[in-house]
Amino acid sequence: MDKRCKGCGVALQSEHAQELGYTPKAAADYCQRCFRIRHYDDVTISMRTGIDPDQVLKQIAKMNALVLWVVDLFDFEANLIAGIHRHLPKKDILLVATKRDLLPDTLADEKLGRFLLERCGAQGIHPIGLVVCGDLRVGSCEQASIEEIKNAIAMYRGKRDVVIMGMANAGKSTLLNALLNREELTTSRYPGTTLDILPIDLEDYILYDTPGLSRMDSYLSLVSDAVLKTIVPTKRLKARGYQLYEDQSLAVGGLVRLDLCGGQRVSCVAYFAPGLQIHRGKQEKADGLWKTHMGELLAPAISNDPASLKKYTHGALKGKLDVVIHGLGWFCISGDVKQLSVYVDRQVDVTFRKAMI
Repeated sequence: MDKRCKGCGVALQSEHAQELGYTPKAAADYCQRCFRIRHYDDVTISMRTGIDPDQVLKQIAKMNALVLWVVDLFDFEANLIAGIHRHLPKKDILLVATKRDLLPDTLADEKLGRFLLERCGAQGIHPIGLVVCGDLRVGSCEQASIEEIKNAIAMYRGKRDVVIMGMANAGKSTLLNALLNREELTTSRYPGTTLDILPIDLEDYILYDTPGLSRMDSYLSLVSDAVLKTIVPTKRLKARGYQLYEDQSLAVGGLVRLDLCGGQRVSCVAYFAPGLQIHRGKQEKADGLWKTHMGELLAPAISNDPASLKKYTHGALKGKLDVVIHGLGWFCISGDVKQLSVYVDRQVDVTFRKAMI
């Protein structure tokens, strides 16, 4: 069978039911894995960590193409690719920031744009242009966003093809479907949906979809598929604010512990998926709470052992700071804090940054 799945790009086959590309119907356009994701939101084979990002970047580097780098605004820090210009030398990169509709509408687009370019610049990344997009799902698509992307492609493409790249779950296939105005490519909340480079012939050029790049310092790569439904937001985030007047500890399920010590009149605003419960208590009782209730009251959790967590610390804070948990969300903290500590799974990274909002 010399045919590829229209949803994920993998070669179709009808011999091995437990392997990628399997379909029981020789004439099928989609593999069984894509069929079940599209119709039942069910991942039969998880490929979140099965794709080598270096190989994907090497293939992109060989293309004579404009690069549309898609980033997820909700999980922006984990979407940054350090040294992207080293991987893609002399490539023109157009930054496309998706999922604007998840962020508070009180955040001005101009302020958001400045923030994104400043964060990119701090990593030595200098895109030739920036487009910020809202909901791109076919049927509810913000048409102005699509027109802006099309105009940017026309402006920067020249006579080249276009390749779309980004981290897993950034919204690449959703963006492509919106550009095509049809739900052809498989999309889902599960990272690793697209498995091979997919060429799509347009009127003037070829548009390439690529497998999502994965990184192991994010909760998206570590939690089970069932927990993904809890931690990946699908609607606009509701800020959960806390006013703290003594040493306090906040627990995001059993995944994150935040201790704020030595502060007075401290404001802490949490931006996480609504399905994640946040527990607040005195910092002096936090060790006992986590030792007794991790994985039970404090759920979801990857482990039931607090020793599986590692600690990040930040010194005295005066002003406003975001504490970003890769793959999960962030806290925005303002006020006078002598020290803050963050505990996450040993494989997960935390970024301290200038506040986005």
